[in-house]
Amino acid sequence: MKLLKYTIYRLLQAIPVLIGISIITFLLANLGPGDPVSLMLQGQEHSEELVRTIERRYGLDKPLHERYVTYMANLLQGDLGQSIYYQRPVTDLMLDRLGPTLLLVLSAYAFALVTAIPLGIVAADRRNEPTDHASRLVALVGVSTPSFWIGIVLILVFAVQLGWLPSSGLVYPWRSPSSYHGIDGHLELYYQSLRHLLLPMIALGTLQMATIMRVERTQMLESLQGEYVKLARAYGVPERTILRKHAFQVAQLPIITIVGLNLSTAIGGAVLVETVFNINGMGQLFVEAIQRNDYQLVMGVTMVLGTLFVIGVIITDISYAYVDPRVTYGEGE
Repeated sequence: MKLLKYTIYRLLQAIPVLIGISIITFLLANLGPGDPVSLMLQGQEHSEELVRTIERRYGLDKPLHERYVTYMANLLQGDLGQSIYYQRPVTDLMLDRLGPTLLLVLSAYAFALVTAIPLGIVAADRRNEPTDHASRLVALVGVSTPSFWIGIVLILVFAVQLGWLPSSGLVYPWRSPSSYHGIDGHLELYYQSLRHLLLPMIALGTLQMATIMRVERTQMLESLQGEYVKLARAYGVPERTILRKHAFQVAQLPIITIVGLNLSTAIGGAVLVETVFNINGMGQLFVEAIQRNDYQLVMGVTMVLGTLFVIGVIITDISYAYVDPRVTYGEGE
């Protein structure tokens, strides 16, 4: 019951955050330069009457505050509106693009966790040795280098020079093999999906990997200097057991924080990575919406990504209890 109450409390806290996101995004999307109707009719002969008809259809002839109230009223009913440029429901457009973005972000996080945690543990266990110095150098380069630049370098090396991996697009593992030319069977589909995913996954996951590895090393060093670890060593507990059972679990609490809070960084990085690798995901859809001043689409993508981030933070908070039983759910508040 305490967990349920805390979850409801955090969800209620998220409401003003999402309202703030909607207000800021709505103002930026509607007060920026450019006219979405003119962009939609670009290159076509049109009359002033047609422009006014389209403006009335999308509510662009109303004052800004009325448009915002109407948008929020529709949003509460699950209606994200109609794209002005594509003339399709925003929900349908995002559902078409959500899969590639989730595949990219989740695979990047998997790559980051699988590589960063072992490297952080090894670096802490071999402090000030060559392995530790090499891992810190990798972490420094990863934190300092933009994901899009890493993507460009990976394309130049592994796609252009060596020709080992494709440089653009994704092969979706949830589709039928017959939907792709030259792919025969599900094993070939999964293999090609991995080949296409590898470079953008590394480009997006390098920053997360470097951040998690630095935190993991620091926390493992603190854990290995704790009194409980000294006591375990005094009793003759093997060093591997100390690392695995005593130091590792305590060191993971900040990692959960980093993973949850870096979700926004990963989503933002996905926008650039999708552009570099020509992946038709939510990031590229967001860029297209901004270029075409399609405020309905901009609002829809922003609200969905903002909601995903807020939910990720809430899940992070709740996950604390599974790592550290001492964490309570606000009984003292």
